[in-house]
Amino acid sequence: MSALRNYLNKIKPNFEPEGKLHAFRSIFDGFETFLYVPNTTAKTGVNIHDAIDSKRIMSMVVIALMPAMLFGMYNVGYQNYLAAGTLANASFFEVFFFGFLAVLPKILVSYIVGLGIEFAWAQWKGEEIQEGYLVSGILIPLIVPIGCPLWMLALACAFSVIFCKEIFGGTGMNLFNPAIAARMFLFFAYPSKMTGDTVWVAQDSIFGLGNILPDNFTAATPLGQIAQGTTPDTCICDMILGFIPGSIGETSVIAIAIGAIILLWMGIASWRTMLSVFVGGAAMGVLFESTGMTTMPWWHHFILGGFAFGAVFMATDPVTSCRTECGKYIYGFIIGAMAIIIRVMNAGYPEGMMLAIFFGNMIAPMIDHFIVERNISKRQKRLKN
Repeated sequence: MSALRNYLNKIKPNFEPEGKLHAFRSIFDGFETFLYVPNTTAKTGVNIHDAIDSKRIMSMVVIALMPAMLFGMYNVGYQNYLAAGTLANASFFEVFFFGFLAVLPKILVSYIVGLGIEFAWAQWKGEEIQEGYLVSGILIPLIVPIGCPLWMLALACAFSVIFCKEIFGGTGMNLFNPAIAARMFLFFAYPSKMTGDTVWVAQDSIFGLGNILPDNFTAATPLGQIAQGTTPDTCICDMILGFIPGSIGETSVIAIAIGAIILLWMGIASWRTMLSVFVGGAAMGVLFESTGMTTMPWWHHFILGGFAFGAVFMATDPVTSCRTECGKYIYGFIIGAMAIIIRVMNAGYPEGMMLAIFFGNMIAPMIDHFIVERNISKRQKRLKN
């Protein structure tokens, strides 16, 4: 590592304001600070520095997403071989490698488009490259179905970075989670690709791996089957393990739970937000079940669709969620309850979790505002007394 550090120090003058490569200073700075913690300090004022910077936080979130991503790759291959009836003859490597080859282009497109816009924007504004897309770049591919075309994914990434992040001022200033915005863009702009039956299983063969499924093949998600009034033909064990059709990274509750443990152990995600999402979902699920509006047990909502994934990785986004401790409870409860309301009462949108988080992002500043005003009011009353 010392050799790499020495090499970066050697070429760094070329990227300074008077250097011959000064036009690419933002790119060099982003690459250097990704590899090493910056050693620059503030020249004026009093500052408190934490032991971890935002790039390291983003890196830990990416690590926490690895179990869900790796299992999602395997499940993509599993669903293809299962649908073709050739799963018994396929090895673990064949199943996983098929899913790997199917998912990898989506991750590459997400990072190339998103980071390309980030780099261009930073160069245009003469600012540092922001690190927020390190997480968004992997979140976006994990919350879309495997059948989502690459050009469509590229449009969604460009929309989320430009209109839901950069125009607000970049990382730390955005009102909506960029990954949620990308999902919402795809759902409303191309609903046939996001809600159809045939998009949840990879239907083509890749480099001789997998099977070419017929065009009339259908494989609805369990939530899609419930919305159509039919009972899911999937056992509870498969729902928990994740061997069901669905978005790439949202099917395995176990893989998501491993990611949650990593985030909570590192102190990156808020357990208050995470817990209150499940409490809100449970409360609303029990209410609907007791009134007969749905026959699905309330806890099934936690192991189907993107509920667990949204609660762990999306609702806990520190930028777009509530900042106050009390506000985190309210924010999470509203998201969990709203997700179940949408699932049960709107058959046209059987998922519900992403839309609930989108509205949660919208009202998070208002929740914080009222919490802060209430605290100020209480302190003023104590001062008078």
